[in-house]
Amino acid sequence: MKIRVYYKDTDCGGIVYHSNYLNFCEMARSELFFKNKKSPFNDGCHFAIKNLTANFVKPALLGDLIEVKTKLLKMKHTGFIIFHQIYKDKTLLFEMEVTLVNLCKDGRAHKIDNERKEFLLSLFQDI
Repeated sequence: MKIRVYYKDTDCGGIVYHSNYLNFCEMARSELFFKNKKSPFNDGCHFAIKNLTANFVKPALLGDLIEVKTKLLKMKHTGFIIFHQIYKDKTLLFEMEVTLVNLCKDGRAHKIDNERKEFLLSLFQDI
């Protein structure tokens, strides 16, 4: 997914504020669902971040056109692990490994049903 860096994304020096890299990755994850006419929410459950590791390599700047690339690392019973990378052209700017869990209304992780799991696996086949 390609994203333009706007003023709202930067600090006073025109450098992307660190937390916005997480927002860019969240937008890319959500867009995977939306472009397939699906919702990240399902039967009162949604995917929530349990853990993440981020590596800030180089800064993105005001006006940059960046691209978020996403790949599935591991599918689990109640969640999955994905790897995001953000590039400007061919230059790596940021990377993040994130564990997401299927969190339901009761606040607990629940098993991902087979239909949803198959959909998730299909999302990452062509990425």
